[in-house]
Amino acid sequence: MPGAALLLLSFDGGAALADLKLCNQTPSRVGVAVAYLDPQAKDKRTYVAEGWWTIPAQTCRTLLKGELRGRFYYLHAIDYDRDGKWAGDQQLCTADKKFTIKQVPDCEKQGHKKIGFIEIDIGESVDWTIRLTDPVETAKKK
Repeated sequence: MPGAALLLLSFDGGAALADLKLCNQTPSRVGVAVAYLDPQAKDKRTYVAEGWWTIPAQTCRTLLKGELRGRFYYLHAIDYDRDGKWAGDQQLCTADKKFTIKQVPDCEKQGHKKIGFIEIDIGESVDWTIRLTDPVETAKKK
C-alpha cells in the first residue's frame, strides 16, 4: 500500500470531551504511535512517543484523553493487513511492543529504533480527530 494517504481533519469540540482521536477509515487493521511535547518537561522541548494502538478497520479510538495542550502532534501508522504505512520526516524513537519513551538523543543506544512520524499542526485546538484513509485512485489513462 505504498503512497497511503493521511487525511487530517479537525472537529469543533463543542460539548464533547477534548481528546486526540484517530479514525481508521481503511479496510485494514492499523497500528498507531503518536508523539507530543512532554507537558512535565522543564525544558519545554522534550517529546514523548507512545504506541502501539491496534485499531480495527472502520473504527475510531481515543489515543490521548483530555485537553490537548501542544500545537504539534506526530503520527506513525502501519497497515498490518496490506503492508503499508503512514510516515513522515520527523525521526522519533519507538519500540516493537507497547511503549512510552521520552525522546533523548541516544535512545537507539537504549535499544529503541527511530522511525519517521508525520507532523500534525492542530493550531490552538483542544480536540482533534485524525482520519486515516486509503490513497485516492486516479483513472488510468488510455
